[in-house]
Amino acid sequence: MSEGPMREFGVLQPDDVRIIRALQVAPRASFASMAAALGLTESAVNRRYRRLRADGVVRVAGLVNPGALGQSRWLVRLRCRPGSVSAIADALAKRDDVNWVALSAAGSEITCATQSRSREQREELLGQRLPRTAAVLDINAFAMLRQFMGGRGHYWAALRGVLSAAEEAALGSAGPPFTESPVVARDPAHLTAEDEKILGVLAADGRASLVDLAAAADSTPGRVSRRLHALLDRRVVHLDVEIAAAALGYHARANLWLRVHPSAVKSAGRALAEEPEIAFAAAVSGPCNLHAVAHCRDFDELFQFTTDRIGSLDGLQSMEVSPVLQHVKQAGTLLFGDRLVETRRT
Repeated sequence: MSEGPMREFGVLQPDDVRIIRALQVAPRASFASMAAALGLTESAVNRRYRRLRADGVVRVAGLVNPGALGQSRWLVRLRCRPGSVSAIADALAKRDDVNWVALSAAGSEITCATQSRSREQREELLGQRLPRTAAVLDINAFAMLRQFMGGRGHYWAALRGVLSAAEEAALGSAGPPFTESPVVARDPAHLTAEDEKILGVLAADGRASLVDLAAAADSTPGRVSRRLHALLDRRVVHLDVEIAAAALGYHARANLWLRVHPSAVKSAGRALAEEPEIAFAAAVSGPCNLHAVAHCRDFDELFQFTTDRIGSLDGLQSMEVSPVLQHVKQAGTLLFGDRLVETRRT
């Protein structure tokens, strides 16, 4: 993307950070509800949220979970020819079935995550499109076997403690938004045409009103509300609060590829999920059986974190720390520099 020079993030005010945390706890809470919980005026919450969104600091989006539809999820590492990485990464980022794209290894490696809605779509990408790309030198694809941390960024703990327990309770916090579970549901959900229309609107704006959802689905707000609750309960969709980590002072991101003893995979994955710096953790196939994404303030903090805390995990046999040079897409949201880019629904 080339949309002109990037400007630095402005300094976030304490109330900005509190609003971001409130969104993590209750992504679809009304401005009035957030204002009451935070002790602010409704107009102040509205104004600050819209500025944060316009500045690419925060975005709420409804993300479909392909596992709930019976489809597997994959992590892919691509080694590319010098000079070709940006073009390949941009092409991947434009695909709806790729929801995470990052550059690492001095700009010669792409890591991406797929969210294919069908077997045919997955095989077209992994079995045909990528292998036939001349600039791709090597492909390694790993099936996600068990997710320990992810979904809504509620417990990426850069914001832990920003709100009191009483404030979170007033927002309707009902405990952790993500719990460990199989990646692929044994009883997959089946989406209706109405569901697809609802999900399409939520993908562009996870806070879209029931009136807007109903208009898109040619339904009523009451019916749409009931259907949305059903989709959320079955984990067909989750409301993801995407945050530009750099705006909060987190400038060092890294993919962690861990090899642990097979008997320790579950305990190590659960331990990773408790670490404040970890935004995502999953058991995967392949020589490294755990993958995690870490956010730290700088490389010194990343070094301390990986050596002192991750390095002491029971059963750990080896670890690769692969710093992210550039994030192109995260959780379905494109990035320009460190800023989130709004999705325009056509």
